[in-house]
Amino acid sequence: MRSLCAALLTCCTLGVAQAATVEVRDLRLWASPDSTRVVLDLSAEARYKLFTLANPDRVVVDLERASWNPATLKLPAPSGHVRSVRFGAPQPGTLRVVLDLAQKAEPKGFLTPPNESYGHRLVIDLGAAAAPRPLPVKPPHAPSAQRDLVIAVDAGHGGEDPGAVGRGGTREKDITLRVARLLAERINAEPGMRAVLTRTGDYFVPLRERIRRARVNQADMFISVHADAFVNRSVRGSSVYILSQRRASNEATRWLAERENAADLIGGVSLDDKNSVLASVLLDLSQNAAISASRDAAHQVLRELDRVGDLKRSEVLFGSFAVLTAPDIPSMLVETAFISNPEEERRLRDPAHQKRLAAAIHAGVRQYFYDNPPAGTRVAQLAAQQRGRTVRHVVSSGESLADVAGHYAVSLDSLQQVNGIGADGVVAGTVLDIPVGSGG
Repeated sequence: MRSLCAALLTCCTLGVAQAATVEVRDLRLWASPDSTRVVLDLSAEARYKLFTLANPDRVVVDLERASWNPATLKLPAPSGHVRSVRFGAPQPGTLRVVLDLAQKAEPKGFLTPPNESYGHRLVIDLGAAAAPRPLPVKPPHAPSAQRDLVIAVDAGHGGEDPGAVGRGGTREKDITLRVARLLAERINAEPGMRAVLTRTGDYFVPLRERIRRARVNQADMFISVHADAFVNRSVRGSSVYILSQRRASNEATRWLAERENAADLIGGVSLDDKNSVLASVLLDLSQNAAISASRDAAHQVLRELDRVGDLKRSEVLFGSFAVLTAPDIPSMLVETAFISNPEEERRLRDPAHQKRLAAAIHAGVRQYFYDNPPAGTRVAQLAAQQRGRTVRHVVSSGESLADVAGHYAVSLDSLQQVNGIGADGVVAGTVLDIPVGSGG
């Protein structure tokens, strides 16, 4: 009798669970220049099917035993890949969400469990149907070409991911974007340097996509800007992280496993046509060099941050952050302060302090590159000038003396006097000595 009651109770419980519905409580769109993220806030975890339809192009999501309330759920305005959103019921017990597309896109969906900011969510990423841009091999520079250093500046979090949130409501994603923009402005104002932002607005960029964007732009350094948080609100201070050796080893295994399926480059060298031993050696050399450079650069940045606020630790720290895993780009993650600390949260909101943080990171990066200038860069020549060393320039085809003088910010007269030449011009291949400390 007890077994029969237990069985009946189990059946009743299952029947209630099956009859229960999942409510779609909100639907949001986050558009970036390359993709659009669609987020459905759910009352509970849901089973779903995701597929595409053509003529016209649309993405369809069928949610089992789901419902929505049109009186309370406001449909979002068109954004990015999404031209409009519609709800329907193709069959009893199924809620259909139709995303009418402005252009063809490839969807990827996944469920996320509740966290501090959100409950259950279904996230759908709509990316361009075209294949991503391939990574370019760094071309050799002509003897006279002096390239700018490229610094990839990564504003942490963004869009649906707010990051840590302070007691006063300050969101990490907003602070990181402001500091990243200020840092990019300073880098762009620095002769011989150019900044590339991994995101320029309030949208989410996947972690490995951030790395890919840095590598596509042939970045010489990658800097990810964040704000720390901890349950103990008294903890404070800035910190700088580089990649741990354990994570580097795990990443090396992943790269070697995937090299036959993707022509990834390590320092401009493809691994897909190398045998396993050579590929492993090349990757190991590249990673070790990148981590060593990361440590030196991070030390300079940490020293500068110590001038504008407290430090969490006085030494460079090691972490297993995904954004630091590019094997051929020196990378660091800067925790500007603890947003969970009320006093530091107020400082992070202060535009003047944001400028000080950007200035400190820039000063550290600048010092590192002036101490370790890559050959063939304008910074290498400026650093040599700064030390009073002879700088030489090989004239390229079509280049005039005035062009050379302007490039090095020296006067045309001093350039002529040092090289004993007139104003008639020079021919391609002429080697010029650049006068030191002679402004135009």
